[in-house]
Amino acid sequence: MTNHWVDIKNADLVIVMGGNAAEAHPVGFRWAMEAKIHNGAKLIVIDPRFTRTASVADFYTPIRSGSDIAFLSGVLLYLINNNKYNREYVEAYTNANLIVREDYSFDDGLFSGYDAVNRKYDKTTWNYELDEKGFAKRDLTLTHPRCVWNLLKEHVSRYTPEVVSNICGTPKDDFIQVCEYIAATSVKDKTASFLYALGWTQHSVGAQNIRTMAMIQLLLGNMGMAGGGVNALRGHSNIQGLTDLGLLSQSLPGYMTLPNEKQPDLQTYLAANTPKPLLEGQVNYWGNYPKFFVSMMKAFFGDKATAENSWGYDWLPKWDKGYDVLQYFEMMNQGKVNGYLCQGFNPVASFPNKNKVIASLSKLKFLVTIDPLNTETSNFWQNHGEINDVDPSKIQTEVFRLPSTCFAEENGSIVNSGRWLQWHWKGADAPGEALNDGEILAGIFSRMRHMYQSEGGALPEQVLNMTWNYQTPDNPAPEEVAMESNGKALQDVVDPATGAVLVKKGQQLSSFAQLRDDGTTSSGCWIFAGSWTPDGNQMARRDNADPSGLGNTLGWAWAWPLNRRILYNRASADPAGKPWDEKRRLISWDGAKWSGADIADYSTAAPGTDVGPFIMQPEGLGRLFAIDKMAEGPFPEHYEPFETPLGTNPLHPNVVSNPAARVFKGDLEAMGKHDKFPYVGTTYRLTEHFHYWTKHAVLNAIAQPEQFIEIGEKLANSLGIAHGDTVKVSSNRGFIKAKAVVTKRIRQLDVNGQKVDTIGIPIHWGYEGVAKKGFIANTLTPFVGDANTQTPEFKAFLVNVEKV
Repeated sequence: MTNHWVDIKNADLVIVMGGNAAEAHPVGFRWAMEAKIHNGAKLIVIDPRFTRTASVADFYTPIRSGSDIAFLSGVLLYLINNNKYNREYVEAYTNANLIVREDYSFDDGLFSGYDAVNRKYDKTTWNYELDEKGFAKRDLTLTHPRCVWNLLKEHVSRYTPEVVSNICGTPKDDFIQVCEYIAATSVKDKTASFLYALGWTQHSVGAQNIRTMAMIQLLLGNMGMAGGGVNALRGHSNIQGLTDLGLLSQSLPGYMTLPNEKQPDLQTYLAANTPKPLLEGQVNYWGNYPKFFVSMMKAFFGDKATAENSWGYDWLPKWDKGYDVLQYFEMMNQGKVNGYLCQGFNPVASFPNKNKVIASLSKLKFLVTIDPLNTETSNFWQNHGEINDVDPSKIQTEVFRLPSTCFAEENGSIVNSGRWLQWHWKGADAPGEALNDGEILAGIFSRMRHMYQSEGGALPEQVLNMTWNYQTPDNPAPEEVAMESNGKALQDVVDPATGAVLVKKGQQLSSFAQLRDDGTTSSGCWIFAGSWTPDGNQMARRDNADPSGLGNTLGWAWAWPLNRRILYNRASADPAGKPWDEKRRLISWDGAKWSGADIADYSTAAPGTDVGPFIMQPEGLGRLFAIDKMAEGPFPEHYEPFETPLGTNPLHPNVVSNPAARVFKGDLEAMGKHDKFPYVGTTYRLTEHFHYWTKHAVLNAIAQPEQFIEIGEKLANSLGIAHGDTVKVSSNRGFIKAKAVVTKRIRQLDVNGQKVDTIGIPIHWGYEGVAKKGFIANTLTPFVGDANTQTPEFKAFLVNVEKV
């Protein structure tokens, strides 16, 4: 979220697309209802199903799963053609007037630089034309044919209402109505808030789904505004914290990047990750990357990390092709992995192509599961009536189960969707032999270190040089770990301009602005700097005062960065520093400083200095054209799901699906075809269950006891399926059996001259727990992921349905 949950109440329009907040986020959804009831906001829902969210919406329209980019690109075209955008905002705060290189091109579904053999792009041509100083050239008149504005207009020109309706199945009049709702918030005193969840991320184009919506918000002038922004509704309580702390395969804490094999030394690595400003005088906060990185390495390795050994850079692993979970299971399937530590994850139930996952786990020498509950993964060899090519007697894998605590049995912080770090205290001790995750991992680490010390081993430096100076090394206290993440001064931190001591040696830091690249500061996660200061645990604060009425409650817990509640809030004021909308005043310039209802952006520059509000970009501007970030193109483009009911892409038949998506040769060749599997399958959650865990709870099992699928009335009638019948749902990877719920909530759509039906498949059942034993929904899903995040494509795949 660039904003936060409470801020949704400030919106004039709430668009729920790629999510079902009323059902999957029922507590947070109250703020959308607050916007409706107290702010007169309209709520619109665009979804393949008529959901519980749609039931309280002012307007609902269906869409074919996997076609969101076409829909959103059509909205972009509508806003441009009808002059329904905040022109002053666009010209001042986006890269609309920057000029793109002459060798950039787009043709027949492919951008320039595509390497078909390796299925990836050389992004060199996706850049700005630079002047002799290395700054991007601009055309303030927006007339240059290669300025971003004109390239954008050309790119989206194909997405007319007729084309959108043809690809998405959304009735044309409905689509235009949605455009009109959204366009109404382009004025300065109205904002729209987009809410999305896994319905957008779990696609082979998931990251571009979100980016297209962000582009709409830039045109409307809604980024940085109260009641605006890009708002991801996290499916777990601490998914935000997971990514913050670098638990993705190619990440380091604070969204820094794990080195790759082409960066053999520190200088090469820092040069690749420390961008230079692309506009003269622009604040470029990633220019401080060396300070963040060196301070993290000091937290990792303490006194062993020195300038002479490049702060221990050689001790970090260097990835070659990226070891996301898709890649890892592919390697496991090829017999290239010996062991797997599976902590808080149930891949047999939650990862695509269950049968491939089980076959992969069967080739390990050992598997360690760390979980409060017995999971399908911890019993992966069991056959519960599904297709399973694995003979349990031939499985070599030795399984170790380590029972851990749940969140209510330990102290610590949870980072919610809005980036708020909220400290919580345990409500009970753990039962039986269960240990908290930190104690389990610390125990493994300390025993490994002892073995290295006594017996030696390959690559000992990473283990022996690691700092582990906790008061209880085998069970570090959460408070101590939190203080380490915040960071402290290892020597007096001095203001280089005045010589004044800013932080005394040994003190906690109060801001990431105090970090240094000379080894005098340590910080485990630079974005958390300020969460535990000399004044104590800021995450434990519980002052709910809200003097502005905007819901920012700056005294409640702590939000990264620097307790800022709404990111890019400099953009909430015009170039002169005056709020676009006084009733939504977040910050303003009083002639000497920025002040208001939020913590101002890092830059303290006065208005008129041409410092852009998007300070994490080297040009300081919101990107309508992404020069170096996205794997499949600088503009979003509609690509079909890898299993498409159309069998083609109506926009460019030669490039049907995402040409840069994460997919492996065997899985690509095994995709199902629409002639054998004619219906679209999509997975989702229910209010009555929480993922795969609450099937262990009796009351939840009573509320939703048995696996079912949803099928539209028209399709059910044609197949002779009645409500309550047992049906078999199959894909090219296997089948499940479930009860049929025949419903009006799923419509048959007219798409590209054919009828498209959707089958809704809740995910919650398996063969563990007290609920009625069922099949695993991810038996059906394809082993393919988003090009940027590698998130699997769970929301659009092909199935067949038969009455049993």
